[in-house]
Amino acid sequence: MKEIESFKHKKVLVLGYGRSGRSAIEALFKLGADITLTTSEVLVEESVINHLKQMNVKVVDGHHPEHLLNDTELIVKNPGIPYTIPFLQEALKRNIKIITEVELAYLITDNEIIGITGTNGKTTVTELVGRLLTDGNRTPILCGNIGYPASQAALEEQSDELVMELSSFQLMGIDTFRPNIAVFTNIYEAHLDYHKDLNEYQSAKLSLMKNMRDTDIVIFNQSQRHFVECKDVKSNIYFFSIDEEADAYVKDNWIYVFGKKIINIEEILLKGPHNLENILASLLVAHLKNVPIEHMKYVLTTFKGIEHRMEFVDEKLGMRFYNDSKATNALATTFALDSFNTPTIWIAGGLDRGQDFKELLPHLKHVKLGIVFGETKEKLKQFLNENNIEVIETDNPFTAVDIVKTYGNAGDKVLFSPACASWDQYPDFETRGRHFKEAVHQL
Repeated sequence: MKEIESFKHKKVLVLGYGRSGRSAIEALFKLGADITLTTSEVLVEESVINHLKQMNVKVVDGHHPEHLLNDTELIVKNPGIPYTIPFLQEALKRNIKIITEVELAYLITDNEIIGITGTNGKTTVTELVGRLLTDGNRTPILCGNIGYPASQAALEEQSDELVMELSSFQLMGIDTFRPNIAVFTNIYEAHLDYHKDLNEYQSAKLSLMKNMRDTDIVIFNQSQRHFVECKDVKSNIYFFSIDEEADAYVKDNWIYVFGKKIINIEEILLKGPHNLENILASLLVAHLKNVPIEHMKYVLTTFKGIEHRMEFVDEKLGMRFYNDSKATNALATTFALDSFNTPTIWIAGGLDRGQDFKELLPHLKHVKLGIVFGETKEKLKQFLNENNIEVIETDNPFTAVDIVKTYGNAGDKVLFSPACASWDQYPDFETRGRHFKEAVHQL
């Protein structure tokens, strides 16, 4: 951790007391800041209140009164809180700087940063890069949107790189943040319930490059190279592709990185074209960090993926069940559907963000039954009925599994890939995914 004097006695307001807020407070306390916490929740846990008192944190809970802005010099915002709330709109009018805790992490760390973003695949790439770099010579820390706050990782001393998964919400709150390597998996339409339009979402993602230098590296999907070609990118850019030759590509079932033959794709545990793209992006990072090819092969033949992302759960009644709860938009579900070429029972539904499911149409050829739940169940039912696919409504993913017992046959794939966020019924996609797996294990 760097010794920084600029935060000493600085009046900093932390907005929100989630994981990132708690981590930001710990970091700011060590930097000597004058901290105020404001949160919409009412803090009742005595141990939490006492811990905050020990750090001299002033707490205003249950609301965000505007008078708190009167002497605030900086706001560290929970990334999930939109800028459109009146409190932040007033802060912007007063020209108070608003950052997220990933910016704070950058300011206090001495480590190199590998920043990974994209609409889909960023969690898989973050996990895979972490495995590839852990080859006996390094101790990377995975952090950011993956669940471990970046500012908390920045406080740790025993690490070589911070491998950060970065959401558009986090990237809207950066100022000087600069990764040494930036990886973009893909950029499609998403989170338009948070961002005012597609342009704002794309700009947030691409802002990861704004402070990068000619000594830094950008890794980008070749099919979307127009995003970087229209920008004044100073860094070296490397591309990956599953369709044509690039810096990392697939040819005749073999993966090549910078012209070197790495591994036959039949040997790799992760399946699906989307995962091939994730692998290519990760291998570019590994090659640039001088990871031995033998270690690359070892990782790719042992890495099963991440929980809630095309996770094989179990085989029951002759059917194989997959948990893809992390698919919170239609695009993510297209990748999951394309991973199978046998009869598939698709379980989907959740929060209605106003998205159109029409992009799923070309990917439904193996779907024999749809089981739908949540706010979007009527919309999904209509969409599937219009395309001559039988649909059954249910309450949640757990009850969906009971329906599978009646309608499924040996050899079927059962795919839980919601194509929607979880917040209509669950606090997060992890809880939703665990509920589905619990039902499968009880079969």
